[in-house]
Amino acid sequence: MGSTQDVIVRLLRNLGSRKEVEQYLKQYAAVDQQKFAIIKVGGAILDEDLEALATSLVFLNQVGLYPVVIHGAGPQLDRALAQAGIPTERVNGLRVTTPRILEIARRVFLRENLRLVEALEEMGTRTRPITAGVFEASLLDEERLGLVGKVERVHVDAVRSSLRAGHLPILACLGETPGGQILNINADVAARELALATQPFKMIFLTSTGGLLDEHGRIISAINLEEDFAGLMAQPSLNGGMRLKLQEIKLLLDGLPATSSVSITSPDHLAKELFTHTGSGTLVRRGERILRHDALDDAIDRIRLRDLLEACFQRKLDEHYFDKKPFYRIYLSDSYRATAILTLDPGGRAPLTPYLDKFAVTSEAQGVGIGGSLWTRMKNENPKLFWRARNGNEINPWYFQQAEGSYRNENWTVFWYGLSSFDDIRACIDHALSLPATLRQHGRA
Repeated sequence: MGSTQDVIVRLLRNLGSRKEVEQYLKQYAAVDQQKFAIIKVGGAILDEDLEALATSLVFLNQVGLYPVVIHGAGPQLDRALAQAGIPTERVNGLRVTTPRILEIARRVFLRENLRLVEALEEMGTRTRPITAGVFEASLLDEERLGLVGKVERVHVDAVRSSLRAGHLPILACLGETPGGQILNINADVAARELALATQPFKMIFLTSTGGLLDEHGRIISAINLEEDFAGLMAQPSLNGGMRLKLQEIKLLLDGLPATSSVSITSPDHLAKELFTHTGSGTLVRRGERILRHDALDDAIDRIRLRDLLEACFQRKLDEHYFDKKPFYRIYLSDSYRATAILTLDPGGRAPLTPYLDKFAVTSEAQGVGIGGSLWTRMKNENPKLFWRARNGNEINPWYFQQAEGSYRNENWTVFWYGLSSFDDIRACIDHALSLPATLRQHGRA
């Protein structure tokens, strides 16, 4: 698999800026190490991406982070049962587990647990296999499901002991009754119950798809449940699997602190998902509301809004900014970490098209998907829009993705979407380029 140093160098090449990485490292370092993250690994990942999984976990360990890893082994058990001539039967997605199936399942789970443990140990990362004693369970429905467990209590002493010793705990999803009967527990259920018991900062699901997919098969980068959940669930194109996954994630996050989040990504991109603003997968948070104001009304705290703009742009806002702009719509997150300010000048060169005068998102909010939710809400409610950005603005590559067209001169790039008429586009470009700057370097008039 290569040396640890080679692993870290390879992973770092795929990350964002050093500033981003350091920001996230500082954020994670402030979290109790016993509550950093739970990583749920599907059996297919152990089959197909064991090396990528191991290298990503080694990287986290090398930067001082100790996630709790819990894995399934569904595909491996399917194969073992097929080889034994035993058919697989499921009820509501749960495997019917006879004593014979449980006997085979125990062997498979222990083998897959040790495969991951050995892969990590070979790369110099200390681990502790934990295959029993964590999930106290009762029979869920013996008549229909057989030896399938319902988690009644989670015992975390072994997990905490492992973390205190600097070992990565690697858990299999087997439970026991108080009387010692081994039970099969669905891996997603076990991961959820472990998360509810330990209240982690991050809950991470590693999948081969690398995230939740939209109707076009593209990864949804971020979901703000407060703002996006109802709309996503109402989409007829949302497939049943994703609908169920979203519901499960919402139930999980409802039981965790507001600061907790769920990430769904692939083993190859775990580091990028954790250490960059853009991520690589789907980030889901309980989030916060995006409020729309149809004027600069008294509900808006102008001081906080000014502070947000100046912090994001690192420039001083014109002292008369709030007095002279023809405000049309102002979108604000509850926490004042993100805003979109639209103007509409009836007497201007583009009288019928709103102009995005300011779009500002703090680096923290970028990392948790609030900016994406804000943009989606704004675009849904404003089918036509144009805006400008200075050439060289680091957000311009993202603006190009959101825009349907652009025009560039020596200082500015003008972007737009929803415009089809050449005359309208020309009027919007002229209007954007005619506007005076409202941000100045700090300390300058």
